[in-house]
Amino acid sequence: MADPVYETALGASTKDKITLLGQDLAEDVMGTVGFGELAFWLATQRRPSKGETRVFEAVLAALADHGFTPTAIVTRLTYLSAPDSVQGALAAGLLGGGSRFLGVTEDCGRFLHDVLTGVEPPTDQAGWDALALETVEKRRAERKFVPGLGHHVHKDGDPRTPRLFAIADAEGLRGPHLELFAAIGRVHPRVLGKTLPLNGAGVCGAALADLGLPLELLRGFALLARTAGLIGQLAEELRHPVANDIFLSVDLNNRSVPPDPHA
Repeated sequence: MADPVYETALGASTKDKITLLGQDLAEDVMGTVGFGELAFWLATQRRPSKGETRVFEAVLAALADHGFTPTAIVTRLTYLSAPDSVQGALAAGLLGGGSRFLGVTEDCGRFLHDVLTGVEPPTDQAGWDALALETVEKRRAERKFVPGLGHHVHKDGDPRTPRLFAIADAEGLRGPHLELFAAIGRVHPRVLGKTLPLNGAGVCGAALADLGLPLELLRGFALLARTAGLIGQLAEELRHPVANDIFLSVDLNNRSVPPDPHA
C-alpha cells in the first residue's frame, strides 16, 4: 500500500528549500513580507492588497494591549508561579480571551454577518438605518445585547472606533458589516433610550468580516494581536515586577468565613 499524501499550500520543506504559500520562504518572503500581511495571506491563501493589509494591521494594533486586563494579569501571575514556562504564561493569558474580553470581535462579526445573510444590502443611509433599527428592536425584544455596543471605560466613545472607520474609508474598504455597525450606532438610542458607544472590539470584528476573513477565525486574529501585547506585559514584568504585589494584595487581605451552603 502506498504511503498517503497530505497536500498543503502552506509550509513544506525539501533538503535545500522551504516553500510557503507557493513562495520561496528565504528569498521571497523573509525581509519582504510583513508579519501582518503574512498572517492575512496564511489565513486566506491570497496575498492582501496594501489597503487590506493596512486595515488588518490597524485591527491588530487596536487589540494588542489594553493594560491590566484579566488576560494580562493572569499572564504575569502565571509567569510569577512558573518563570521557567513563558509558553505557559502566554497560554494562560490567551485562554482568557472569551465572551467578555477579545471574544466580542468574533461575536460582533458573526452577528453582523447573520443579519446581512439573505438581505439585499441597502444603497443609502436611510436604508441602512432602517435595517439597523429593525435589528436593534429584535434584539431588544429577545432581551439580548447587541455585540459591540457599549464599553465599561469609554462611556463617551471608544477612540479606536472612528479611527478604524476612517482607515477603512481611506482604503475604500468600508463594506456592509461596517455600514451596518455604523447604522446601529446611529439608531440604537431610539430603541434603548440611551446612547452607548460602538466599542473597538466590535468595529474590529466588522472590519475583519468586511475583509472576507473566515468568521470562524475572527477570535483567532484577536488572540494573534493579544499575543504581542502579552509578550509586552511579560517584558515589562521583567523590568518592573508587579505580579508578586498583586498576589500579596489578595493573600494578605483575605479573611476566613463560615461555609455558605445556600450561596
